[in-house]
Amino acid sequence: MHHAFKVGDHVRWNSEAGHVTGHVIRVHIRDTPYKGHVRRCSEDDPQYEIRSDRSDHIAMHRGAALEKIG
Repeated sequence: MHHAFKVGDHVRWNSEAGHVTGHVIRVHIRDTPYKGHVRRCSEDDPQYEIRSDRSDHIAMHRGAALEKIG
């Protein structure tokens, strides 16, 4: 299955504080616990774990929320 993003991709997403950039550090294709909740993931609808460039904060988003940059 081809995923929209892969580990190492530089991406941007919109947060409450404005646009944030970071690098994909992991692609989840199975349901996974994240910050006390189970995030629903599948081959057809993966979620991407991303480390923020600015703060090293880790976020998880679906591909639809991300835009590849660079």
